[in-house]
Amino acid sequence: MENDMSQKYSHIKGWGIDADPENEPTYPMKHYTGDDHRRLDWQRPPQQLENVEVLHSNERPYVSAVFGTPLPPRGLSGVLRRKAFKYSESRFAHWLPLLLADRINVAEGFLDDLRRGHIPNILAERGWNAAWKYNRKGVLARVALGTLLAAGIAAAVLAKRRGK
Repeated sequence: MENDMSQKYSHIKGWGIDADPENEPTYPMKHYTGDDHRRLDWQRPPQQLENVEVLHSNERPYVSAVFGTPLPPRGLSGVLRRKAFKYSESRFAHWLPLLLADRINVAEGFLDDLRRGHIPNILAERGWNAAWKYNRKGVLARVALGTLLAAGIAAAVLAKRRGK
């Protein structure tokens, strides 16, 4: 049977590369202790307590036994995250709202800082100081591109106003 399979798929490059036990790629680095087979008797660790809302995939009925200490979802980004987790992880309807929620969360964090009386140092937080120190040419290119884009948008808006 195994020979039939190797013949059937031998036209696929790399097929059966790990079929030969004598050609073990981790030899001699891996030392077999028998633990590879003990994992079949694995016991689930005790469930970590959830003291905040933890979003999890709808493809599993429960939260992972152990997880980080997440911030609970809140605001518009939280609404988007809750909606995203109603969809399977194999769908764009799961991942695209999560990407958008991340961007919105940045703006929400900025507004929270302002509300608390803290003016964020955006250039430092975005890594501009380090970029200026180690990649001055790249910073100048980004600034030039941003200036060109802003000038182009401004020119388009002015041209549209003149046309009215």
